[in-house]
This record gives sequence, C-alpha cells and structure tokens, in this order.
Amino acid sequence: MTEKTPPPIDVRNFDHVTFVVSDLAATEHFYVNVLGLEKTKRPAFDFQGDWYEIENILLHVILANEDSGLPGPGDRQVKSASRGQHLAFNIDDIDRTVALLEQHGISLVAGPKERPDGASQVYINDPDGHLIELFALRI
Repeated sequence: MTEKTPPPIDVRNFDHVTFVVSDLAATEHFYVNVLGLEKTKRPAFDFQGDWYEIENILLHVILANEDSGLPGPGDRQVKSASRGQHLAFNIDDIDRTVALLEQHGISLVAGPKERPDGASQVYINDPDGHLIELFALRI
C-alpha cells in the first residue's frame, strides 16, 4: 500500500513579515524616512506595534514585551550577510541609495557588491539589527 501525498496548501499571496522592535519611533523613522515605506492603518490589538506597506506587502512591527520576546534578528554571528536571515527590497539606483544611506548616517554592513544575476546589492541594519538587503538590477 502506497501513501498518497496530500495536495499542497493553496497559498494565495505573500502577506507580511513581522519584526520585534525595541523603539517604535526609531523604527518608524527608519522604515518611513529612510526606506520610504508607507505607515498604514493597524487594527486595535492589545499590544503596541505598527504596520508598514509596500506593493501590498506588509511589515508588521511589534514592540518587544514578555509575550513577543527580544528585538532583533537572533543569531548575529553570521559570517556572510547574504546567507543570514534578512528582508530584501528592490531599489532603482544603488549609487543614489548608498549616498542617501550615508546622508542618513546609516552604515553599510556589506557591499556594494555584484550578485551573479547582475544585481548590485548592499546590506544595512534597521534600528534593532534586522538585516535589510537593498538591491538594484543594472540595466
């Protein structure tokens, strides 16, 4: 008797990522003023947090508390930024982005460097150390 593999779950779309953060104001500044995401309406949950949106995908941030755990990405001993847990955003111009990051006082974790697919990428950290990849395809 052979076991039949059940059908896959019908995933409709990618909806959100959640980060635990230590400071909602610093997080808002980073995601709105530096990366240009839009702060969006959030239901009245019984815990503090905010929602940000880009292209119908949400970033949920939750203020660290005893239920949510500590802010940040966990293991920070990854030897290669591109191999650790991270969130990636496609951007238009890597050179302009690097210049703007410098103006915002944000240090690069890695890059700029070219990926095998022709994209140029940099890595930065948000205020709680979550790793963010910013990449642009060279045209």
